[in-house]
Amino acid sequence: MILQIVAIVLSYLLGSVSFSLLYGKLKGIDIRQHGSGNAGATNTLRVLGKGPAILVLLLDVLKGVIAVLIGHWLGGESTWLPGLCGIAAIAGHNWPVYFHFRGGKGIATAIGVLASLALLPALYAGIIAILAIVITRYVSLGSLIFVILTPWILLVLGYEWPFFWTALVICLFAVWRHRTNIVKLVRGNENKLGSKGGDRLV
Repeated sequence: MILQIVAIVLSYLLGSVSFSLLYGKLKGIDIRQHGSGNAGATNTLRVLGKGPAILVLLLDVLKGVIAVLIGHWLGGESTWLPGLCGIAAIAGHNWPVYFHFRGGKGIATAIGVLASLALLPALYAGIIAILAIVITRYVSLGSLIFVILTPWILLVLGYEWPFFWTALVICLFAVWRHRTNIVKLVRGNENKLGSKGGDRLV
């Protein structure tokens, strides 16, 4: 039990490392004060450009992968702990202890978690999500499609219940964090990929 708690805490602390905020600080800014105000890869793209956005995206995905590995490493045969560690990492990204609990929306980290737990369901949902982004240019819509589809694909493909419940909690996290985006999508005034959505610094 102690090792399981340690694994979850470590995963949360790892998730709390916000690479978009750290990169912004290197440039002398708080990225939450620019663009959409979100501490994530999409806003990094809007504010700082493609290179930083790709770096932030990859590092945020890696956080999710490492969190699941921590769960496997310290959880032994537990089928629940890797998912719980993944959820903890996403919670850390969304509400980072190092940055006054004001973080991002957790999609990149969720990709790392879900792909590590169940690659094929995440891949299938990811392909549909990418197509939605290409067609509509709404990153938020593609993100929501990804997290909403993944648990049901897991269910259809017969994955064990810990995988489904983990994916469902991740889905609920993402929907909550995207609630303002959902309103904007309904109203038709959501920022599209490639739009500045605020002040571009580089």
